[in-house]
Amino acid sequence: MKIRSALLAFAVAGGLGSSETLAQNAYITNASSLNTSVIDTATNTVTATIPVGGGPFGVAVTPDGSKAYVTNLESATATVIAAATNTVVATIPVGNSPLGVAVSPDGSKVYVANGSSNDVPVIAAATNTVTTTIPCGNGPQGVAVSPDGSTLYVANFVSGTVSVINTTTNTVTATIPVSVGLFGVAVTPDGSKIYVTNSGDNSASIPAAVSVIDTKTNTVNATITIGGLTDAAFGVAVTPDGGTVYATNFAGTVSVISTATNTVIDTISGFINPLGVAVTPDGSRIYVANDRGSGNPQTMGFVSVIAAATNTVIDTIPVGDGPIAFGVFIQPPPPPPRFAGTPGKANCHGQSVSALAKQYGGLSNAAAALGFDSVNALQGAIQEFCAA
Repeated sequence: MKIRSALLAFAVAGGLGSSETLAQNAYITNASSLNTSVIDTATNTVTATIPVGGGPFGVAVTPDGSKAYVTNLESATATVIAAATNTVVATIPVGNSPLGVAVSPDGSKVYVANGSSNDVPVIAAATNTVTTTIPCGNGPQGVAVSPDGSTLYVANFVSGTVSVINTTTNTVTATIPVSVGLFGVAVTPDGSKIYVTNSGDNSASIPAAVSVIDTKTNTVNATITIGGLTDAAFGVAVTPDGGTVYATNFAGTVSVISTATNTVIDTISGFINPLGVAVTPDGSRIYVANDRGSGNPQTMGFVSVIAAATNTVIDTIPVGDGPIAFGVFIQPPPPPPRFAGTPGKANCHGQSVSALAKQYGGLSNAAAALGFDSVNALQGAIQEFCAA
């Protein structure tokens, strides 16, 4: 199948205005189904299936959770999905073989790795247009932005390097030699380290591994083996507290790595060609896309849900054919709700309650419309807002 061959070859609003709360959905790109599955992480059910371009591969959700960007490897485009309606709102030509995708922390820019043209187009999120293109290494795959938005890291599969890009000047400021066959890249929440997955190389006696790069010195300070010479480490994700890294191995495992010691502390088995991996905003669960592979009796893929407390699979969710989900594919938590009134003022709570009751025809209606499970929960949110 073309998409798999390419893979292995490269390897709440204010009380005075309207609002719509967003669930923390997971967006799973299905390369062979040419669509994206939307999973409600509260229920672990697929709530929508969105047609996108040819060979959907990478995915990234904006920091405010309002949009998801999907790269289409075979169509040379990026699809923009509105999270509120689960509809495609734009299709952006981005260049040859788009793979990884990442959004800046302020949501203003989107970065795409073009695996064939060896560059990174920069999309202005406000207009959904490419504003510039940054040359990088050969065969770029994964991309990740530093927490402060100042630096972009690009994993180059063919070059075996990581390109370090200044996002203000859009220039490469360093090229870090790493290893063969780089795929995924993830930055720790404090920005001090990046973790990069490496595929194995039997001819060079190099096993599948995760490399750890110190961002202050731009040097590799650890290499963590997670597979054999013919395996392919692919997806990588860091927990919100920065303490743990989860890395997928196409051979069928997920490695759990302690960032304190840079050692594998657990290995979870039972996956079928695991690829993309992402962690829920609260760090309690990990979602893994399983591409069953062509020739498997059951061709449709699935997503495994891991409980972080026990590192065991607690659920399995059927999705489309050939799920990849390469990137940060789970929505972040919604921003704190804003209400009428001025925080710290004596009548803030009263003004908020009055505005909500007027707008929605009562607090019960307001609680339901804004996603609270009770009036008491809404009242608690108002109190927290007013005390800020």
